Amino acid sequence: MDWKKRLTKARLDAGYKRKSHFANAVGVSAPTVTDWEKAVEDGGIDKLRAENLVKICHILNINSDWLLDGVGPQNRSGFGTATPRLKAILGVSDEDLAELESLQGLPAIDSDRRHEHRRAHDLELVAPQGSDEVMIPQYNAGGAMGNGLVLDGLAGIIKSWRVDLEWLRLNVRNHTGVKNLCIVTGFGPSMRPMFNPGDPLLLDKGITTFDHEDAIYFFRVGNYGYIKTVQRIPTQDGGIIYRAKSKNPDYDPFDITREMDLEVFGKILTVWKSEQF
Repeated sequence: MDWKKRLTKARLDAGYKRKSHFANAVGVSAPTVTDWEKAVEDGGIDKLRAENLVKICHILNINSDWLLDGVGPQNRSGFGTATPRLKAILGVSDEDLAELESLQGLPAIDSDRRHEHRRAHDLELVAPQGSDEVMIPQYNAGGAMGNGLVLDGLAGIIKSWRVDLEWLRLNVRNHTGVKNLCIVTGFGPSMRPMFNPGDPLLLDKGITTFDHEDAIYFFRVGNYGYIKTVQRIPTQDGGIIYRAKSKNPDYDPFDITREMDLEVFGKILTVWKSEQF
């Protein structure tokens, strides 16, 4: 399989049937993607800039060595892309590549086991052949944990949503791939008034660390699951504290330290708040 076929395969495997949707996720034009998917002898690989190659590997969840040379597995087990081959072909230093990766929301707090359970148990995206319609499944937190996860105040479960790719393009512009999108049902009152127990939340399970943004994450500490805003707070010694905060003022914030048994399931991209009439 050559470069052109590998890139096209990875794009389709991630659910991007239309080049325009993939181009929008990377932040380039559709003709640029067409140029990338040319064979090596036609200069396809030469048209890639370093930051775009890092973006592609991040969005499609693929190994850079597999994409460039067909070496190793297609999917990567973590977010790192800094391989010797990638640095050599792009002509960038360790420092330059680390800076590029930091812009893509790469690891801050890492968990070595975060991918081992997730791929084995999570429901996969189902798309009828020849259709732009996709199913966004429920995130299977119990399966990922093995022994189950305590979700206080869970008010029923939303099993799945069926949408078309145009809806995703217009309403969910930034994500790591269609296959990484899933539904989490809001639980407990701690995030009111942002959302209520039972409300649908769209999760990107391709983001499994607290990245460079203050955002809402679904994570566990021990056997307890949380959906909280996680804020990065700089310390006097140059480090970072991750503080989990609720929207409901009745709930106190708490700090997340490296000593805790932490696993980040994903980043909440969108919430839909219900109103009772």
